[in-house]
Amino acid sequence: MNNILLRPSRPVGIIGYGAYIPRYRLPAKEIARVWAGGKTAGLPVKEKAVPGLDEDVATMSIEAARNALARAGIAPSELRAIWVGSESHPYAVKPTSTIVAEAIGAAPHIQAGDWEFACKAGTEAMVAAIGFVGSGMADYAMAIGMDTAQGRPGDALEYTAAAGGAAFVLGPAENALAVINAAYSYVTDTPDFWRREHQKYPEHGVRFTGEPAYFHHITSAAKTLMEALGTAPKDYQWAVFHQPNTKFPQRVAQMLGFSPEQIAPGLLVPTIGNTYSGSSIIGLTAILDIAQPGDRILLTSFGSGAGSDALDLTVAEEILERRDRALKTQEYIARRTEIDYAAYARLRGKITMK
Repeated sequence: MNNILLRPSRPVGIIGYGAYIPRYRLPAKEIARVWAGGKTAGLPVKEKAVPGLDEDVATMSIEAARNALARAGIAPSELRAIWVGSESHPYAVKPTSTIVAEAIGAAPHIQAGDWEFACKAGTEAMVAAIGFVGSGMADYAMAIGMDTAQGRPGDALEYTAAAGGAAFVLGPAENALAVINAAYSYVTDTPDFWRREHQKYPEHGVRFTGEPAYFHHITSAAKTLMEALGTAPKDYQWAVFHQPNTKFPQRVAQMLGFSPEQIAPGLLVPTIGNTYSGSSIIGLTAILDIAQPGDRILLTSFGSGAGSDALDLTVAEEILERRDRALKTQEYIARRTEIDYAAYARLRGKITMK
C-alpha cells in the first residue's frame, strides 16, 4: 500500500506555525434564546468566535502568517509560495493570497493561489506545499486555512459556524519543528454540504453529513495511512480530527481506537466553534504548543463534497526553542469579548437595509 502514500523526494516538515482567532465570542445559549425559545439542551458548542467589522479571511490570514514566520525564523522573501484555503474568500474574483503576500512582505517573487475544498482546503494547501518543497522547486512555502464561516439565521449551522484558522511554513525537514512522515488523501463525490454560486448561505444534507460523509472519509483516510505505515493508535501521543461539532471528533476518535486524552488538546470546537478550513489545523497548532520532541501526531481533516487528508508527523527538538516566539493558540482563546445576538447580526451583516 506504500504506493498510495504521498511522500516527497526530500524530507519536509513544518518550519513554523501560527494561529489566529478573533476575540469576539457568541455563546450558543444566546443563539438558542433568539431562535429556540431559550432551550439549551443538547447545544453543540459552548460558544463560537466571530470576526469583527474589520476582519475577513485576508486580514486573519495575515495575522496567522506573521505568527508562522516568527516561529520559522525566516524572511518573508524566502517563501516561494503562499496558498490560502478557504470557503469564505472576501472576493469572488481576486485572490486572497496576493493580499497576504503583499502584506507580509513576500511579494513579488512568489507563486500565489487560493484553494477550495470546503473544510479541508487548509490541509489541501499543506499537501501541495509538501510537494512543492519536497520536489526541490522551493525551500519554503506557506499554507493557510482560514474562514469567517457562514450560517443562515436560525439554522443548525449558525450555532457552530465560526471564524479563525492557521498558517504553516513548510520547508526542509532538517530545520523543522515537526517532520511530516507521510500523507494520504481519500476523496469521493458525496453531496453532504454545498453552496451554489450567488447563494449567501450553504445547504447541508442533514443525515448525510455524518454517514457516509464525515465518519466514512475520516476513518478511511486515517486507517489507510496507519495500515500503510504499520502504525496503530497507541503509536501516537496526539490526534486531531476535523471539528464540525463536539460529538463528531469524539466519536470518530473512539471508532479509530484513540483515547479522549489523545485528542483533548486539539479539541477546540467547544470554545471557538467550527472554523471550517481552519478546523483541524488550528487543533494541530494547539497540540504543537504543548508537544514534546519525539511525540507522534496524526492529523485527519474532512471537507464536504467530500474528502479527507491524513498526515503523520513527528515533533522535532527545535519545537522547544521556537514555539514561544508567537502568541499560542490557547492565549487567543483566552482573549475573548462576549457579544449578544444583536451585535453578532451587525458584525456579520445578518441585517441589511434597502
